[in-house]
Amino acid sequence: MKLLTNNNGEIEEVAPITQSTGASDASKAVQTDASGKLDASLLPTGIGADVVAIQASEALAAGDLVNIYNNAGIPSVRKAIATGPGTKAHGYVIAGVASGALANVYFDDSNNQVSGLTAGEQFLSATQAGKTTGAAPTAAGQIVQKVGVATSATTLHVNVGPAIKLA
Repeated sequence: MKLLTNNNGEIEEVAPITQSTGASDASKAVQTDASGKLDASLLPTGIGADVVAIQASEALAAGDLVNIYNNAGIPSVRKAIATGPGTKAHGYVIAGVASGALANVYFDDSNNQVSGLTAGEQFLSATQAGKTTGAAPTAAGQIVQKVGVATSATTLHVNVGPAIKLA
């Protein structure tokens, strides 16, 4: 898409932006991205996704539920798994990242980078790191943590709950 503008009496064609780098993009026309949505960089501070960039201590796949922890004084993120309280879920990623790279960790909203879900409540899995299950873990020492509600096979509405350690 292109727009026509008046530049001192001359008609000029300009392309709208789909992402902003800040003040240098002030007063520019915007357009939605390939998914039909505005990029978060175009929104005012405080509007949009609740997301923080944190260093990954292992490779993460798009859609993984993640655990934030102190790694020798460095806030780090790894795949969450319900094997114990120290690896409970705090958020999720929507893009895969390599170990050592910054991961954008989301804390709410819809995770549409998942597959194979069954509609209804979803719990953190005790057998597959970063994944969910429709049935809560049951073994002693594991944790039960509701992480959201699946509304389709590919959408998890994330609402991470407290973790309860099983006796």
